[in-house]
Amino acid sequence: MTMTLIVVLVVSGALVLGAVWGLYWPLPGKVQGFLVALAGGALLLSVVTELIEPSMESSTLLVSSLGVALGAIVFSGVDYLIDEHWGPSKGGGLLAAITLDGIPENLALGVALIGATPIEVAALAGSILLSNLPEAAGGARQMRESGIAHRQALLLWVGTAALLSAAAIAGNLLLGGADQHQLAFIRCVAAGAVVASLATEVFPEAFKDDHHWAGVATMLGLLLALGLGELG
Repeated sequence: MTMTLIVVLVVSGALVLGAVWGLYWPLPGKVQGFLVALAGGALLLSVVTELIEPSMESSTLLVSSLGVALGAIVFSGVDYLIDEHWGPSKGGGLLAAITLDGIPENLALGVALIGATPIEVAALAGSILLSNLPEAAGGARQMRESGIAHRQALLLWVGTAALLSAAAIAGNLLLGGADQHQLAFIRCVAAGAVVASLATEVFPEAFKDDHHWAGVATMLGLLLALGLGELG
């Protein structure tokens, strides 16, 4: 349980650190766009190798496909509502991306930590941290630029970090004995939300800020995730 709490603190703490970074020490747009694309590249690989492929191996194509479809549809619907009622440039989309893919992802993370070796834990946590930090910074920067009060924006990100921490702890405590099909479905819901968020929020944001280097940054993120996966 101690290892679980340490990993949860690191992964969720990256959201708060990223939000503080985006609100109080924003980087130039091109640098931040590069880092968001880097995170997107890491997620691009991780969603396949850490969520979809293991789910298909332990369950069925039908269960995995239904989970991916549900995750993508739910994320797209919530993202649409945020754009309609909050505005597409106020950081809500990236906040929704982190929350909707983060809840099932952190449930799965909590399960994965059961019996995992320190190297495996470091690889998994590193991959999630790599994506959380610049995404939170990008979302918080959008909130700051749209006029949302710093305190209000920071409280939103702290609340999100607390919610995802609770999901990881719940996964560790409650889902250790869950059916493999249920776990596969949870992982694939996360995967579907990630896929939708990459297409509608992460890569468009990165390309808008740094379109010349976004492709290179995506490639580097993918290679970093590949290296973390091999380490695990």
